[in-house]
Amino acid sequence: MDITEYMQDIGRRARAAARDMARASTAAKNRALAAIADNIDAAQSELLAANARDLADARARGLAEALIDRLTLNPARVTAISDGLRQIMTLPDPVGTITDLAYRPSGIQVGRMRVPLGVIGIIYEARPNVTADAAGLCIKSGNAAILRGGSEALHCNKALAACVHAGLAAAGLPADGVQIVGTTDRAAVGELLRMKENVDIIVPRGGQSLIDRVMQDSLVPVIKHYAGVCHVYIDDSADFEKTFAVALNAKTHRYGTCNTMETLLVSEAIAPRILPPLALLYRDKGVELRGCTATRAILPDAVLATDEDWRTEYLAPILSIRVVAGLDEAIDHIYRYGTGHTDAIMTEDITRARRFLREVDSSSVMVNASTRFADGYEYGLGAEIGISTDKLHARGPVGLEGLTSQKYVVLGDGHVRA
Repeated sequence: MDITEYMQDIGRRARAAARDMARASTAAKNRALAAIADNIDAAQSELLAANARDLADARARGLAEALIDRLTLNPARVTAISDGLRQIMTLPDPVGTITDLAYRPSGIQVGRMRVPLGVIGIIYEARPNVTADAAGLCIKSGNAAILRGGSEALHCNKALAACVHAGLAAAGLPADGVQIVGTTDRAAVGELLRMKENVDIIVPRGGQSLIDRVMQDSLVPVIKHYAGVCHVYIDDSADFEKTFAVALNAKTHRYGTCNTMETLLVSEAIAPRILPPLALLYRDKGVELRGCTATRAILPDAVLATDEDWRTEYLAPILSIRVVAGLDEAIDHIYRYGTGHTDAIMTEDITRARRFLREVDSSSVMVNASTRFADGYEYGLGAEIGISTDKLHARGPVGLEGLTSQKYVVLGDGHVRA
């Protein structure tokens, strides 16, 4: 296979399909989403069988447990995929919405209309649900999509792609509106990153090495997120019962996700009282604790944390713990070691809560809630393309609005400029 010609052909077809996707009616797009969701439900056994093949290959290759967790489908996760598509159906279609329309002194009206980005290239690893999630969001937002999944999810991605293409056909939309790169050759990624004539935006979803490669090599603008080193700070005014529930959920609900807490910060005023019962909860879950000197004075069994621990996205049952003097030191720690993803405070002091919300510069900042809520589905966006830690265009979970842009529109009645 000539990878360059293969990818260029995909790009040309996506660019042509993007015009039809952009002008598709809301009804047609919703019909496609409904059909895809129905197809996924009907094909559950085939999807699970394909996923089992991928899992067997992954284990044979010795992939990490966190990656295998992301790769794994079960009946509940398949149902969640189709439910996500149906939730997208219920969301308002952003395309064509005109806002800020106002008269100018000249008599013209000036406003802004929301429009699709065009062709979106999505590069992702392990997660087979991204194939359906990305397709659904791109369809509803009027974009064409080029999806390049990881080799570890090859069989499941092909099965999901069949559901997507059948759904597009049922709604009368072009099959090229969503294309799956059918080769696992890594050179295909390099070609996709250089296709600036036919691709408008690149969205990478995966590990740090993938993000770094995309940022280094892409000639196409990128919506990205770096590592999810997420923090929970326990203030000395925190409610202990709430804190036990949130701190446990934030770390142990799932280990291999980017919104999982990796560092727990604890006010020194309550550390001797709250850390021992928290440690018991974590150890019951098999979580290894790594702590600063003050933490180890309270929890002697904890491993001494290094500076690198504060910077690490473990994606594993490991938690670093630091005792801090108070809110100022907690915020300073997050600024130094955080990745701008998701950070939370446990507090009953409204003034401190507001300071944390205002001063912590992350894409999601929370009060008395688990970091695991940082998710497009939980935010009411339907499925998400990813979580952006960028500050331009899109930030946080990227849903429909994040996959559109705005253009100015002017309404007149024969007006001319004097």
